[in-house]
Amino acid sequence: MNNRGSIQDLLLIGAVLLVASFFILFGYKIASEFNAHVQTDSHFDARARSATSTLTAYYPGVVNNSFLYLTIGMCLVTLVLAALVRIHPIFIPFFFIGLVLVIFFSGVLSNIYQTLAANTAIAAQAAELTKISMVMNRLPYYIGVFGIILMIVMYKTWSVNQ
Repeated sequence: MNNRGSIQDLLLIGAVLLVASFFILFGYKIASEFNAHVQTDSHFDARARSATSTLTAYYPGVVNNSFLYLTIGMCLVTLVLAALVRIHPIFIPFFFIGLVLVIFFSGVLSNIYQTLAANTAIAAQAAELTKISMVMNRLPYYIGVFGIILMIVMYKTWSVNQ
């Protein structure tokens, strides 16, 4: 019942990051194409051209950084929740085996993103979203390091007086 901050959260973090990266990448592609259409169509005035250019310019800067903040924020929340759970250290080998499986699964998620980002239709947009590509290309590494930190936090809080 006390599964706050568990290995399942690592799976959730990987899945949420993959879905968020897809939404951001597709949103950037749609915004770029819409901006190109607005810039070339003579029916739109200067305010519309300026607004779509500004919106499209937010993706490589603001939205890209927001993805990094989302990643760090989810990891911090998981660490805080893991600190609330007390688990006996005898379960560390089971956690480690589960962590290996989660790292493998996050490698699959990373490959899914890399395949999508390598698609010629959206490769240019994926190349501009550097922080998203950095996190998603190294997702198994980040999940592994964070999983070890999570394991330390979860099993260090055990005390003999319980």
